[in-house]
Amino acid sequence: MKISRFNRSDDSMLLAQTSDGCTGCSHSPDAESAQALVSRIIPFSCVDGPGNRFVIFLQGCNFQCKNCHNPHSMNACDHCGDCLPGCPSGALSMIDGAVEWDTTLCQSCDQCIDICPKNSTPMAQNISLAEVIEQLLPAAPFLTGVTVSGGEATMQLKFIQQLFRLIKNHPQLSHLDRLIDSNGYLGVKSWQKILPDFDGAMIDIKAIDDTLHQELTGRSNQRVLESIHFLDQHNKLTELRFLAIPDVTDHQADQVAAVVASLSSKPKVRVNAFSNTAVKGEAKKWRNLSLDEKKLIEEKFK
Repeated sequence: MKISRFNRSDDSMLLAQTSDGCTGCSHSPDAESAQALVSRIIPFSCVDGPGNRFVIFLQGCNFQCKNCHNPHSMNACDHCGDCLPGCPSGALSMIDGAVEWDTTLCQSCDQCIDICPKNSTPMAQNISLAEVIEQLLPAAPFLTGVTVSGGEATMQLKFIQQLFRLIKNHPQLSHLDRLIDSNGYLGVKSWQKILPDFDGAMIDIKAIDDTLHQELTGRSNQRVLESIHFLDQHNKLTELRFLAIPDVTDHQADQVAAVVASLSSKPKVRVNAFSNTAVKGEAKKWRNLSLDEKKLIEEKFK
């Protein structure tokens, strides 16, 4: 029987932040024992960066996006136990005040994350660098690279830096490029610290209008725009993504296009069409973006 058990202090430590959004970037001799709180790992993906990619989704986010399609990735489990009665297979239990998840009983129905009132999941696991490398090695010959996503990946920046250093220096993994999928809220000083350790970043632009951005995410977009320009200057901006939401952000497309036009590296721009599937709250009432509407917006970036 395989059990995943959560330690409250470990989870809070993993997601603890400085004002710059960085948990620290030191590299210690026991780096492979360092852990991250991981929502899930996908060994093969063709939608999380160029080519075929190994993707690690880290748990926790510093935005509270109304339109989030993975709201269960926002927060660490607080072991409230509300999800236990909703598990049809009995894969969840409470022992000594902590939620335990039995992977051998789990049917992957996701009812627990639908029930969770805290935008979390009892299925996130503390995973070490050594365990990630162990999963990565068999897939490596068939991969283009590794993407660390979230949640918000940069909330566990020390883990990312140590992972990417291990990959870069590993004889069987050094061919893989290393990308970060981010909301861009990490401060420039922290981007500077990890600049030698990653090949590129894919950044979301939620909105150019700061008032709208704060309304959608709970945060200002000042750091996001600073990150975009910093990464552009250092040729580390792999892709910009704009989620077009009808009557909410679609009118921001011209302003986003103006920002893109000002960038010297001319990054790839991906327009993502909003769908109200898997979202919560008021976003459930928002209209889906049609294919024709998406094509019109994409024309602005050509």
